[in-house]
Amino acid sequence: MFPETAVVTGSEGGIGRALVAALEAEGAAVRGLDLAGGFDVSDPQAWLDVEAADLVCLNAGVLAKGDGTIDDYRRILGVNVDGVVFGVQALAPRLRKGSVFVVTASLAGLIPMASDPLYTLTKHAVVGYARAMAEVLAPRGIRVNLVCPGIVRTPMTEPEQAKLDAAGFPLMEPEQVAEAVLVAARSELTGQAWVCQPGREPTVFRF
Repeated sequence: MFPETAVVTGSEGGIGRALVAALEAEGAAVRGLDLAGGFDVSDPQAWLDVEAADLVCLNAGVLAKGDGTIDDYRRILGVNVDGVVFGVQALAPRLRKGSVFVVTASLAGLIPMASDPLYTLTKHAVVGYARAMAEVLAPRGIRVNLVCPGIVRTPMTEPEQAKLDAAGFPLMEPEQVAEAVLVAARSELTGQAWVCQPGREPTVFRF
């Protein structure tokens, strides 16, 4: 069963934990990388010690704090954009044919999200980067795909969950996103994004 080995960033968050659990349940050997364990995805040097895997889930992400500071801007760029770019740059040269990157983006990478413009900026960036790198890596038989979920019930969204629940806004569970990652990972397509919404099967977005 593909994959036999996997790397998951943001492995201690809601989606990351669900990803690790889903992969391990299928017998994959998973290396989880998370800031809680001392791994900073925005540090290019940290990636040098990460071994190649059949599936690389570039999943780490944060929301903007909303304070409009330069530090907040640099922080969200570092995690959401650098964490993807550095991961691809470090591991792509070492991946074998048939391997795949799956990037956790967001619906905010496909449409505007006025509540968090900086988050929207970063997710649009990684969608464009992943789709471009898919063309670069295709001759080597390495695929690059994305998943673009709506709002997921995770620690990152916890401050707004009560308000969303009260308004009847449906939230996805992390396990649904993990399932979509596996769909994207096992697809023969590359450079594509799977939209994830509550109660629906993952759907390839029509760019």
